[in-house]
Amino acid sequence: RDYTIHLSKMVHKTTFKKKAPRAIKEIKKFASKAMGTKDVRIDTKLNQHVWATGVRKTPTRVRVRLSRKRNEDEEADEKLYTLAQLVEVSTFKGLQTENVEAA
Repeated sequence: RDYTIHLSKMVHKTTFKKKAPRAIKEIKKFASKAMGTKDVRIDTKLNQHVWATGVRKTPTRVRVRLSRKRNEDEEADEKLYTLAQLVEVSTFKGLQTENVEAA
């Protein structure tokens, strides 16, 4: 599923040096709530996108593809985990949550 996350709303009134780490935490929280798994993994491209302009200036919005995957690790607490990946978009205007079929 593709979601648009409004990051500036979530890191508003946060100390400069905590903005990017807070944005990552908020993405994880959002993904956990949307997909119903405690284990959320952030893709490296998404992490780099959030941190691209430094710790202070996080992107206003970010388009994220959330997918529920089966856990390979047998002794894990949960059977499923959520993978959050970046979706590159030119503009956020008129975008809605949409289901994407796994290829």
